[in-house]
Amino acid sequence: MDSVIEIKNLTKYYGKARGVDNLNLEVNRGEVFGFLGPNGAGKTTAIRCLMDFIRPDKGNIKIFGQDAHKNSVILKKDIGYLSDEVYLYDSWTGKKHIGFIQKLNGKNNIARQLVKRLKFDADKKAKNLSTGNRQKLGVILAFMFQPKLLILDEPTKGLDPLLQNTLYELIDERIAKGATVLMSSHNLAEVDRICDRVGIIKDGKMIAVEDIVELKSKRLYSVRIYFAGSFNKKDFINQDMEVIKELRGGLMIKIRGDINHLIARLSRHKVKDMEISPSSLEEIFLEFYKR
Repeated sequence: MDSVIEIKNLTKYYGKARGVDNLNLEVNRGEVFGFLGPNGAGKTTAIRCLMDFIRPDKGNIKIFGQDAHKNSVILKKDIGYLSDEVYLYDSWTGKKHIGFIQKLNGKNNIARQLVKRLKFDADKKAKNLSTGNRQKLGVILAFMFQPKLLILDEPTKGLDPLLQNTLYELIDERIAKGATVLMSSHNLAEVDRICDRVGIIKDGKMIAVEDIVELKSKRLYSVRIYFAGSFNKKDFINQDMEVIKELRGGLMIKIRGDINHLIARLSRHKVKDMEISPSSLEEIFLEFYKR
């Protein structure tokens, strides 16, 4: 597989506070890679090291096979970057921001189409823009040169659902043209919608890298059972089953893996009613995090 991003043994501390610790990650050409974890897990630190905004204490980073520090200026011409906080010059209009980036990059761009598509008022000064409109401008600046690599840190923050869908479409279009995307997110629904693989980061360490399809296959179920006769809740407790709550005449159970273990135990009871809810991606993610 052709790697666009290779991170090896990346470590960054802020004094005694840990940013990332011995982080290893590969992102392949043409995929959307979701970088998952709560605030403080190390996502933004890793991304800032990728962009050469901060220097790691240890480890190395390659982008398109080139050293991300030594070749930072050249590499940035092929990278569209959207920060978790869009930093703008308050006295500049959106048009002036776009023009400034055009002069720096010098390539043909699709800024005008993006302005129209996102319904963005490019004549307003940045200080007068709402959070959502600041984010729109950040998206325009990241996508306008149709980059080979997009590095997006919480890209849908502040966007309404319609504009979120427009952003997903823009990502899909870049992928169709051979681009690669690394995207950090808290929004597991959007990760489910657009990512091919995900990396789960905890306390600065990568604890799992999974295909989205495989992640979903690590099944969790929430089951409500109401019994017609007597039952013993201990019959429904083992390493794969956990009684979450006792109900009037029944139980709420969480199951990991094969649900047939539960069905086998239920065959010894009279069941009045049962409701089975498959896990969401968020529940699977939280299960990973607890471990």
